[in-house]
Amino acid sequence: MTFQQPNIDTSPKVSDEIRKTTCYMCACRCGINVHMKDGKVAYIEGNRDHPVNKGVLCAKGSAGIMQHNAPSRLRAPMKRVGPRGSGEFEEISWDEAFDIAAGWLGPLRETNPEKLAFFTGRDQSQSFTSLWAQSFGTPNYAAHGGFCSVNMATAGIYTMGGAFWEFGQPDWEHTKLFMIFGVAEDHDSNPIKAGIGKIKARGAKVIGVNPVRSGYNAVADEWVGITPGTDGLFILALVHELLKAGRIDLDYLARYTNAPVLLDCDPKSENHGLFLRDDNDKPLVMDRKTKELVAFDTPGIYPDLTGHIRRAGVTHHSVMHEMAEKYLDPQYAPEAVAERCGISASRIRALAAELARVAFEEPVVLDREWTDFRGETHKQMIGRPVSFHAMRGISAHSNGFQTCRALHLLQILLGSVETPGGFRFKPPYPKPVEAHPKPHCGVNPGQPLDGPHLGFVRGPEDLMLKPDGSAARIDKAFTWENPMSAHGLMHMVIANAHAGDPYKIDTLFLYMANMSWNSSMNTSGVMKMLTDTDENGDYVIPRIIYSDAYSSEMVAYADLILPDTTYLERHDCISMLDRPISEPDGAADAIRWPVVEPDRDVRGFQTALIQLGAKLGLPNFTNEDGSAKYQDYADYITNHERKPGIGPLTGWRIGEDGPTTGRGAPNDAQLDSYIENGGFHIAHIAPEAAYFKPWNAAYQDWAVEMGFYDAPAPYIFTLYSEPVRKFQRAAEGHGDHQPPEHLRDRLKKVMDPLPIWYEPFEGTMVDPDRYPIHALTQRPMAMYHSWGTQNAWLRQLHGRNPLYLPSKLMREHGLQDGDWARVSSAHGEITVPVMEMAALNENTVWTWNAIGKRKGAWALENDAPETTKGFLLNHLINELLPPKGDGLRWSNSDPITGQAAWFDLKVRIEKASGPTEESQPNFAPQTSPVGQGPKELRWKVGK
Repeated sequence: MTFQQPNIDTSPKVSDEIRKTTCYMCACRCGINVHMKDGKVAYIEGNRDHPVNKGVLCAKGSAGIMQHNAPSRLRAPMKRVGPRGSGEFEEISWDEAFDIAAGWLGPLRETNPEKLAFFTGRDQSQSFTSLWAQSFGTPNYAAHGGFCSVNMATAGIYTMGGAFWEFGQPDWEHTKLFMIFGVAEDHDSNPIKAGIGKIKARGAKVIGVNPVRSGYNAVADEWVGITPGTDGLFILALVHELLKAGRIDLDYLARYTNAPVLLDCDPKSENHGLFLRDDNDKPLVMDRKTKELVAFDTPGIYPDLTGHIRRAGVTHHSVMHEMAEKYLDPQYAPEAVAERCGISASRIRALAAELARVAFEEPVVLDREWTDFRGETHKQMIGRPVSFHAMRGISAHSNGFQTCRALHLLQILLGSVETPGGFRFKPPYPKPVEAHPKPHCGVNPGQPLDGPHLGFVRGPEDLMLKPDGSAARIDKAFTWENPMSAHGLMHMVIANAHAGDPYKIDTLFLYMANMSWNSSMNTSGVMKMLTDTDENGDYVIPRIIYSDAYSSEMVAYADLILPDTTYLERHDCISMLDRPISEPDGAADAIRWPVVEPDRDVRGFQTALIQLGAKLGLPNFTNEDGSAKYQDYADYITNHERKPGIGPLTGWRIGEDGPTTGRGAPNDAQLDSYIENGGFHIAHIAPEAAYFKPWNAAYQDWAVEMGFYDAPAPYIFTLYSEPVRKFQRAAEGHGDHQPPEHLRDRLKKVMDPLPIWYEPFEGTMVDPDRYPIHALTQRPMAMYHSWGTQNAWLRQLHGRNPLYLPSKLMREHGLQDGDWARVSSAHGEITVPVMEMAALNENTVWTWNAIGKRKGAWALENDAPETTKGFLLNHLINELLPPKGDGLRWSNSDPITGQAAWFDLKVRIEKASGPTEESQPNFAPQTSPVGQGPKELRWKVGK
């Protein structure tokens, strides 16, 4: 008898239909194919035609099916019926929910709109939510950027018109040396993973600078385990070495930066530290050929980096001269910084030499002719194939703004921005700071705000201050405490509202912002603030409206719940007005659409806002006759115009001859066209316009056609920042706008127009003997939102999070894997399990963020590992710095941008005495409106 092989179907039918949309499991915004069976989601895979991921899909994206079916999903609008924090709610209709919300918000708008504070978390529709808040008339709006990476974005915009991640990326095709600073794995993970794989396959080198060697740093060819908070000092030591060796791109600096711009260098001059300008207010340079002073953009000139002149008794010299004097100072020599940075002087020199060798001995030359903004035609595109990427690890420090600027200075000195092999901008960037709005705070009851809430100040005259000098915004953004806070200070909203500083609010309106747990720097304190009552027994923060898709920790603290859908059940717009999915070679945007309809009484938050806006009669959301302007968010995406011809999406608009790209009239079939084309649209850039974008005439003309600018806007990079200098000058006593006395010295120090380094604030304010250890938290590759640890698949990867200690500290404290340690800071104390990690800065401990959950939340069991073995480092952090004894509240933030200084934390460690069963602190279980999920999550799709 012969052996018979079993008859197995090796290609079973996976689905009845494939619906293409955009992932929302992190901020990559990858394209996904959602396989459907019997109208239900059966399987999710990557879309190979998509410009972001080209078919690659990570664990998060694949686990979207579990996010869509999570037991913690909210089911209907709810109003609180028990004490705040109890989790006791009653389900209500949407009509009643809108009646309640309008009953609270309507009178505020007519009398005192600033009493509404509207802040959103990691949503991706900020151009829309900001328009709603502007229409309402409150000055108190921002998203989570001040919590996350405003230092990175703001430093990039002010220095070079764009920044890392969503603003740009390395030239993966040509780079030969890739250096990353402070990059965790949750941001841009698919493109970075694919990019690293691509460059390593052809022999390019990867250098990772991070106290922790995980993820990207683990696969780097070289790891630099830097001391937290010293990245800026290390970078400026590299700058010192490059300048000392003359290994900088002088031609690039002369043509494309303000290095040759002339500067008033007389300390006694009224304009000391400001640029010499012509009658049209354009910065002046000296033409190397004629030795004449001319505007920087004069056709045919070649700026002189060594330019200097004496005029009206005042000496002016170039920014380049100023930089050389500053950074050649011995304080930046490798020997001077090595001990503090935890990197030997010889290694710093070797790294500087490696950067210079690749940049100048291995240039990339493309035979592409292009014309610059001065009218000169270049036969080739010559690039320096050194590229950089950085994220929250260098941004979330109180010196983060200047550290990020230092990194931009480094890559610009090498000539590696917007050149082949270097860092490249993604449309609609680059944009000079002048192309961005200034912030606004003009409140008029019953009227819209007088302009956009957020923006980029040019000097002290742009601060958001009331006539008495107090802050106009509840978070104190754009004040002398943090003048350039382009993303607001979400982490300060609740603390300031609770303290009534600068004033009390009536309603806190939050979207997808888990402020009572992992999205707060002071978790236990914030929970108390949200439930505190005044002398009359009323809540200090009278009303809280919250929208989320899931029963997070924050839900229990709300008075009114507006339940959101999952990302597979709604329309979303990944817009060129906001955070598009562009690549350096093309402008791309995308949509999400309801591949399935909700089986609960929930609405997409954007649709709910549109309907609430219509009920409130907000301009931009109602017609002249008072009727609703938009039916829902899909209607808004299709028909809203920010200005004539410019809407949320660039693809398939209507021009004179039919469908067009960029500028055009609304098209009723636009969303259908996106759906038919995989959920995205991309407009490719011609090869001759693909590099040197800020100065490339062909790119500038294309950007005007697309609607990014109304006219070509070429500009030069800002190594020396005049806006920063203007704040420093004010602190020195110049000008009509003066800071309060207690901030003068700080502003003089930190507001240096050239990048500097100073020690992070917490380290200077706590006893270094009592709190000698740095403590960090970062997100793993498999998590992004705090959603992730309720996901049935992702929980299996990160269901608990030990505190990782370097071998040295494990030995010093007599600890072994699985032991428990008591960790204390100037603010609080936790008791947590520990594990040893050798690839870690020897004076740093760290853990994964947002793994720990509060009992009762997220439909998890009370003994779930996330609640018993998981924990938050947040319990050790405070939104305020330790008291100075002067009676003032000092925010634990960057003093320039207000970014939360999460990573400045200093702690001490002791071995816990006695047996410990659960991480501490451990709060009483919450009551969840959705109850507890099943022990096992399973269902069958199809027959």
